[in-house]
Amino acid sequence: MVPGEGIEPSLPCENGILNPARLPIPPSGQCRQKESIKKATTLKEKIFQKITKVCTIQPLNIVNPQKMFLDEHKIKVVGGAGGDGCMSFRREKFVPKGGPDGGDAGNGGDIIIKVNTHLNTLSHMAHKRIFKAERGGHGLGKNMHGANASHLIIEVPLGTIVYNADKSQMIADLNHIADQVTVAKGGKGGLGNSRFKTSTHQAPRFAETGEPGETTELTLELKMVADVGIIGLPSAGKSTLISVISNARPKIAAYHFTTLTPNLGVVNMSKFGGSANDSFVVADIPGLIEGASEGKGLGHQFLKHISRTALLVHLVDASHQNPKESYKTIIKELKKFDKDLGKKQEIIVINKIDLLEEKEIKKLKKTLKADHTISALTHEGLKPLMFDITKQLQKIKKAEQTKKDQEPEQEDIEIHEPHLDRNRYVIDQIKETATKKSFYVSGKRLEQMIIMTNLNNTEGLERVYRQFEKTGLQKELKKRGAKLGDCVRISSKSIPFRS
Repeated sequence: MVPGEGIEPSLPCENGILNPARLPIPPSGQCRQKESIKKATTLKEKIFQKITKVCTIQPLNIVNPQKMFLDEHKIKVVGGAGGDGCMSFRREKFVPKGGPDGGDAGNGGDIIIKVNTHLNTLSHMAHKRIFKAERGGHGLGKNMHGANASHLIIEVPLGTIVYNADKSQMIADLNHIADQVTVAKGGKGGLGNSRFKTSTHQAPRFAETGEPGETTELTLELKMVADVGIIGLPSAGKSTLISVISNARPKIAAYHFTTLTPNLGVVNMSKFGGSANDSFVVADIPGLIEGASEGKGLGHQFLKHISRTALLVHLVDASHQNPKESYKTIIKELKKFDKDLGKKQEIIVINKIDLLEEKEIKKLKKTLKADHTISALTHEGLKPLMFDITKQLQKIKKAEQTKKDQEPEQEDIEIHEPHLDRNRYVIDQIKETATKKSFYVSGKRLEQMIIMTNLNNTEGLERVYRQFEKTGLQKELKKRGAKLGDCVRISSKSIPFRS
């Protein structure tokens, strides 16, 4: 090949991408015009772009298994706003001056959090953080009432706890199958103009607007509801055990932290020669290591799931270099997380006895004061363990029932006493400028009325002034030095003071 003609020899380039300088260049003397040189350069750039596009390695979209399991989620809930009342007058042939016939509006929908036993995690909500209920239907003419909006139901797994945004207050613990809680009330629908008709005001040209729904931010935290929790160091055989005794099918492999999320399974005791009525739910908790409280390994993020368990099965790996030390490590980490977890009743089980001789098994059992020795792989010793778990669970449930029967039943009854609420309004603050004063006033009913009143409507504004007179606010404002031109601020709305 003639030097300078065609492709010059070059070193191998990464990903097989050619350097633009190495692409074919026309021999000197053949470029007759500047235009042909430009065309060749453009062609060279296009070829390079095509080669780069083909050779570029696209990154793999790897799904993190931990993201599939969601046990804590922050959401914002917005109750549905109430519909607007209708301002309408009856217009019918041969019926002069039919009068107002505007109907009331419907209420906005509530937001309800409800238990769904078919769910195990909060992962179905992972890509949604804002939940808004429907708005109520507007009122119509001929005194037709607007439709009430349907409630928005958010389904969560059994064992979900509802907190406020910063988790400083618990709103509800949904620990039973039929549990549900209303977390955001829908707004009240506005009244139509037919509601404001009086003997002295027979043609009102005013209707209420809908009240906005409640808005709040919540934190949902899931604590799995299981009768038995299996704990132990990584690779102690927890996943193998739960796969053998229950219907759970976790991932099993010969390396640490195979289980990244808790697994739930139902143990059918009829499989072991017992009664099907004695079946129980078991949870496999991902392995802990020393220093988990400081964030090592998987940390303490899944330990909250065993706080509801009635009984712990502490699995110790018989092939571990120091089984006694491994047992102490887990107990130490439990106490660091929660002192009550360290005191929870447990059954100590030595696993992988198929790797030891009979003398070593007896010695290890005596050292750890273990209750059972098993081999989850060969199924040895599983039947006595299952019956012991069933026996312990029955004792715990019986003790809890006895304690519950001894406690007197007290049901809190909410008593509404609006007639005792003498503070219809409170003047919180007075701000004074060179030209006017601003009076900041609060009051539940007063704020609701201001929100649902269109202040751009002359009759709506007159209604507010009548309410001032009725509640005594007008008189109190005059005592505080309010004059014509001053401002009354109620619920972010400004009303000019009228003497």
